[in-house]
Amino acid sequence: MIAIIDYGLGNLHSVLNAFSYLRFDAMITSDPKIILNSSKVVLPGVGAFPDAMKTIHEKGLDNIICEVVKKNIPLLGICLGMQLLFEESEEHELCRGLGLLKGRIVSLEKAIQNQPGLKIPHIGWNLLEITKNQTLLKDLKNPYVYFVHSYYLETEEDIVSSYVDYGKKIAVSIEKNHIYATQFHPEKSGEVGLKILKNFGDL
Repeated sequence: MIAIIDYGLGNLHSVLNAFSYLRFDAMITSDPKIILNSSKVVLPGVGAFPDAMKTIHEKGLDNIICEVVKKNIPLLGICLGMQLLFEESEEHELCRGLGLLKGRIVSLEKAIQNQPGLKIPHIGWNLLEITKNQTLLKDLKNPYVYFVHSYYLETEEDIVSSYVDYGKKIAVSIEKNHIYATQFHPEKSGEVGLKILKNFGDL
């Protein structure tokens, strides 16, 4: 069973509907027992980093998510859910993340501010430049995916599995051991996104 973590922020039902369409058993939950007894876990997210971390701490889900990783249960972070996996974010204020991966979430607006025609937030479809395709991104054809974000990942770790070009080369998916994450929304990315979710479900 795939547990989709409910902490009050995220396209929960869109993610659930995508897995249901793919005939995976999935449910939305914040119950620690269900999460820790699931075969796979999804951490979705839409909104501001500090708000998300505050809610996660208040619900005690930070410890549960860390336990998921310790138990080697495959974990998929989506959009804000990807960003939360890292050490810190500068969104609105400097805020500590879950610290499961090394890296920092920084302003995309600052990075591309001198380039006309590029809007913030970055909304729309972009073609992935895939660098690792053994697992989450395997067997993708014409991999255009859908984005909505204003902050992006900077990391020196060899964990990035794809990039896009949006005024600069931006890391938009990662893989490390049993941790996977995408800055884009696979649940909104058509057939390509469904294939990515299927690859995760089949792990």
